[in-house]
Amino acid sequence: MGLATTRRYAAPKPVTAPELKAMLHDGREIALLDAREEGVFAKRHLLLAASVPLSRLEVRVPLLVPRRSARVVICDGNEGLAQRAAGKLMQHGYSDVRVLAGGVDAWAAQGYELYSGVNVPSKAFGEFVEHRENTPRMAAQEIKARLDAGEKVLILDSRPLAEYRRMSIPGGIDCPGAELVYRVHDIAKSPDTLVVVNCAGRTRSIIGAQSLINAGIPNRVVALKDGTMGWHLAGFELARQQNLRAPRPSGAGLAQARQAAARVAKRFGVRTIDVATVARFAQEMERRTLYLFDVRSPEEYAAGHLHSTVNAPGGQLVQATDAFAATRNARIVLIDDHGVRAAMTASWLIQMGWQDVFVVKDALRSGRLYRGSAAPEVLGLERIKCDYLAAHELKRELDSGRATVIDFETSLRYRDGHIPGAWLAIRANLEDNLRQIPRSKLLVLTSLDAIIARLAAPEAARLTQTPVAVLRGGTAAWRAAGLPLEAGMTRLADTTDDVWYRPYDRTANVEEAMQDYLAWEVNLVKQIARDDDVAFRAFPG
Repeated sequence: MGLATTRRYAAPKPVTAPELKAMLHDGREIALLDAREEGVFAKRHLLLAASVPLSRLEVRVPLLVPRRSARVVICDGNEGLAQRAAGKLMQHGYSDVRVLAGGVDAWAAQGYELYSGVNVPSKAFGEFVEHRENTPRMAAQEIKARLDAGEKVLILDSRPLAEYRRMSIPGGIDCPGAELVYRVHDIAKSPDTLVVVNCAGRTRSIIGAQSLINAGIPNRVVALKDGTMGWHLAGFELARQQNLRAPRPSGAGLAQARQAAARVAKRFGVRTIDVATVARFAQEMERRTLYLFDVRSPEEYAAGHLHSTVNAPGGQLVQATDAFAATRNARIVLIDDHGVRAAMTASWLIQMGWQDVFVVKDALRSGRLYRGSAAPEVLGLERIKCDYLAAHELKRELDSGRATVIDFETSLRYRDGHIPGAWLAIRANLEDNLRQIPRSKLLVLTSLDAIIARLAAPEAARLTQTPVAVLRGGTAAWRAAGLPLEAGMTRLADTTDDVWYRPYDRTANVEEAMQDYLAWEVNLVKQIARDDDVAFRAFPG
């Protein structure tokens, strides 16, 4: 079993904090990656670092750093994770990989800024926009009073459908970020209707409201102050499992949306290119990174998309840019059907400081469209050979007491439902985790779709004499077979610092966590004012 290799790789070059600072400002492409688990990363990290935990590196890096000759610098907390991550990248053909000597402590020792939280560049940008544009906001109490008085109020929730269904403002309509200007004209029919944009907290409320204001719709537009968290903290009930969705625009609504997007594109210098130019960009991938993002909804993408494009719904691309593109100074090409969503998304990326952002004209008419979701690239996965068990075979092994299951899924998913008796582990810490797990005659590895489990299989085989197998199809296959699940943090071989817990992911002190989170967002605008790594841009109105 395993990924056999006899080739030796040189150790990655160290880079000092001042050298990294200079690299971040020299105008050349650079990807800064943090190899720690997301929960650890969220406590203290560099502004421009993308979270790429060693445990999930092979899954995340192909999307975030598609050009293998790009400069890559990896950092950590000086515990050796960056060296291990660098070795993996070099093994998979990344040719210019360096490690930040001394980790985040060395960065802080130079007096440079460190940040808490996740998706910080986007979160800080939202606060920057509100501060610069004086984006109007309205407290939950006033909006509730207007609704109770029967006034014309349209609430648009700018989050993806799954987040909206989890908790939303009663009567609110789901209309994710880049969809707002595209769909609003048919649902805000009366210009005297107050349009309220909300998200869970602040960022997408601000960006969504300012999108409609920039587009020049005739309605008064406000952001719901502090989003659904603010609504909850005001003592109002939230709706669960709502399914009110903004419809696709009519012909007249689309015409209005196109006119509005054209105004925005002119103000912010959005550039439009043709498919031939994209083809030329693709030929230059050895020296310039190219991201091809389809900014339509996941449903539209699945119904038909171009080869080699990544679905990055526009609102989420702005909300969590570091989760889609880690190579600074790269080219970003945006695709949709009518240009509205791409233009609105491009306008925000340009303001965030991305220089080479383009919208492709008539892209979806240029070639064959593929249905379904695109299969993600996973470094080295096809070369791993391991043994598999089907779900019902695993059930028999568990019933006989022969097998132990190790689950590499996130602690949040594990808490919500896992195979009975399974132990939660962190792949990057597997050697230590195995010491906590009782011995058995068979170790069976799982994760949601089995990908992380497959990547971990040869590593586990090297660390134990016990036979190792992978649950075919992962925990999703176990669930699909109708087999039982248990919930809760029942057996932990490690801490639960693998992911960042949002306030509403918590099971205790939720309101306190919400207040702390909202205060953190507001305070970002002061912190970025001290940081010369921030490249946000202001444009005249």
